[in-house]
Amino acid sequence: MWPNSSSGSYLLTGFPGLETSHHWISTPFFFVYISVFFGNGTLLLRIKEDHNLHEPMYYFLAMLAATNLGLTLTTMPTVLGVLWLDHWEIGNRACFSQAYFIHSLSFVESGVLLAMAYDHFIAICNPLRYTSILTNTRAVKIGLRILMRGFVSVIPPIMPVYFFPYCHSHILSHAFCLYQDVIKLPCADMTFNHLYPVVLVVLIFVLDSLTILISYVLILKSVMSIASKEERSKALNTCVSHVCCVLIFYVTVIGLSLILRSGKQVPHVVHLIMSYVYFLKIYFIFPPLMNPIIYNIKTKEMQNGINHFLSFHRI
Repeated sequence: MWPNSSSGSYLLTGFPGLETSHHWISTPFFFVYISVFFGNGTLLLRIKEDHNLHEPMYYFLAMLAATNLGLTLTTMPTVLGVLWLDHWEIGNRACFSQAYFIHSLSFVESGVLLAMAYDHFIAICNPLRYTSILTNTRAVKIGLRILMRGFVSVIPPIMPVYFFPYCHSHILSHAFCLYQDVIKLPCADMTFNHLYPVVLVVLIFVLDSLTILISYVLILKSVMSIASKEERSKALNTCVSHVCCVLIFYVTVIGLSLILRSGKQVPHVVHLIMSYVYFLKIYFIFPPLMNPIIYNIKTKEMQNGINHFLSFHRI
């Protein structure tokens, strides 16, 4: 089934036992990928062309769309390579680089969701000072810090894997490279590489999610103090899109983590299928697919911008 692997490469895994159906399985993947590109590309194009959307909220939304596209582009080549071309082999450097971008972009997405929560907090709890607190320049600086945090924090555990000796099986568990898979293979002391990611997840995913939760508790407290029922409804409605994206992201991240850590307690086939469902179809495809849909439906400015864009091109 797999070609012989050289010592400088790994073997990816598709859907064991369903190799003859890979071409059929690839069809929904392909169409969802196209939808992800179209949805997030439309968001980026509208924000770029409409000067009315050149505000902090939409800068963060553009970062979210770009991050979703980055995650999709990172996994798509190897996934479709396995499903379409039966291309199972991936070089060490390409594998480590893919794992690096997968986890870096995941941390970037968490940071963007936190920045969007901060934007909503200022807009609702301190609306009169919003434009002076969250200027375009400050939004750009926040974005750069998010990128730095995401891409720099993953370097310490990823860099050593380029130099470790490998003596275990070179067969990975998915059609893409995950750090959790790679660190099982070296014949070396992996204490740091096991502990550092746990600390990193706590400092980023856990703290980000808690901060978002606290910000929404304060937002809810502020909204409940508004006398007008219509104004309360309007204020809460502005947060619906972001809350949906936050739930989609963090629920799937937690679900995936539980599945990966329960691998020894469940059959391998069940673990593999559930990992694919959560990690590929939900984590890498569902958020990038749903985020632009949510914001296009729930954000009036985006609806108006897209309608204007479509009517302009019909003319």
